[in-house]
Amino acid sequence: MNPNAEMIAVNHPPVQFGKVGVLLVNLGTPDGTDYKSMRRYLQEFLTDRRVIEWSRFLWYPILYGIVLNTRPGKVGKAYASIWNNDLDESYLRTYTRNQAEQMAKSFADLPNVRVDWAMRYGQPSIKSKMDELQKDGCEKILLFPLYPQYAAATTATVNDEAFKALLKMRWQPALRTVPRYHDDPVYIEALANSITGHLATLDWEPEVILTSFHGIPKSYFMKGDPYHCQCYKTGRLVREKLGWSKEKLQVTFQSRFGPEEWLQPYTDKTVEKLAQEGVKRIAVINPGFVSDCLETLEEIAVEAAESFHEHGGEKFTHIPCLNDTPGGMAVLEHVVRRELMGWV
Repeated sequence: MNPNAEMIAVNHPPVQFGKVGVLLVNLGTPDGTDYKSMRRYLQEFLTDRRVIEWSRFLWYPILYGIVLNTRPGKVGKAYASIWNNDLDESYLRTYTRNQAEQMAKSFADLPNVRVDWAMRYGQPSIKSKMDELQKDGCEKILLFPLYPQYAAATTATVNDEAFKALLKMRWQPALRTVPRYHDDPVYIEALANSITGHLATLDWEPEVILTSFHGIPKSYFMKGDPYHCQCYKTGRLVREKLGWSKEKLQVTFQSRFGPEEWLQPYTDKTVEKLAQEGVKRIAVINPGFVSDCLETLEEIAVEAAESFHEHGGEKFTHIPCLNDTPGGMAVLEHVVRRELMGWV
């Protein structure tokens, strides 16, 4: 027996152990709508090689010479129009925190499970939260990128950042990552219920419902990204659940950026086209977004609605994301409990 073993044990720093962490991670949010906050956020986001795959020699002169000098002001105004002024934060932060807090309460039957949340870009960072969970005794962490459909620019970059955090840990927790759940029956049912529930509040019926997903460059799809196919499968399953035709419920893609061709059909062009063709009433839902954010509250609920009306449409409604509703929380809890099997 090592004569120094008892001394080593006595002098060893105290450690916590025996817990399992669940870390919900969303895309990110600026700390404020001012120029500096927006520039800081956009710089972190747009320097991610998973998001912009162009050569740094080509992209950085454009980013630092043009984009980061012009877009912070424009994007800041857009954020200001949909800012949660009561809490002085973005709704994405509000909803993500609420989701984590509600999930923590729902796991009262599992006292060794700790639930927390982080952002891929902005605060709180993935690294800071993984450090907290590890110090709190989480020997295992379930990482949950909050994206039903997998894309390298979303799910993969969350995973990348988590594994980078592990590189600097002496005592690394075991790490699991939640896979895509684009075709999970609980998720599909929640989407279908949210559509029918929202439409029941209207005194009119949409002729067309668009399921608008965030787009990615077509080149990413051609390199093997499965996102496009998973979005279409989600749309098809929701359509089949509701018993609607392809004309009634359509899949589109939004939020394109830069000169490249992105996944089509484009949401904004489809909205214009439908209005010009004589469609008077439409609804839009964003199944790929777990929480309402700039891309849903401003780009769809405001910009797309204005475009539809300007081109001849009459009735437009945006169907909210699942957010922290009972239906939305049922999906997140279902996925987490499934992925924790064998750990708790």
